[in-house]
Amino acid sequence: MSSAKDDLISRTLAMKKWAVVGANNDPERFGYKLYRTLVDHGYDVVPVNPSLEEVQGTRCHASIADIPEPPEVVDMVVNPRVGIGVMKEIAQAGIRYVWLQPGTRSDEIRGFAREHEIELVEDCVMAQLAAQSGEDQTRRSWR
Repeated sequence: MSSAKDDLISRTLAMKKWAVVGANNDPERFGYKLYRTLVDHGYDVVPVNPSLEEVQGTRCHASIADIPEPPEVVDMVVNPRVGIGVMKEIAQAGIRYVWLQPGTRSDEIRGFAREHEIELVEDCVMAQLAAQSGEDQTRRSWR
């Protein structure tokens, strides 16, 4: 029998419209790798970064509020101090699922999510996708 966390992971990974907050164009940074991994696995991914006009050839949005059609899932790759503001945008947009990558988590974000009935996955989506597909992420080329 699987756990509630495993069920939540499976449910969110089955959703195909995602946003990555903190996506970027630097192959050495996690925001690049995360965005690239989701795209490579067939997800429709909207990059969100107020400092960029485009990420890997795709129009970048400055905020969740700027996305014309809200995603089903938001994956955050930003500092928790920034993340709490993003959580407020997520709640306003009616988005119910958020992945928090390592380094993005805080008690304030967890409390906000509980108060606004937003389900959090605190895990590395790249590791989960690699496990599902049997990929060896240690040998992956990100460029």
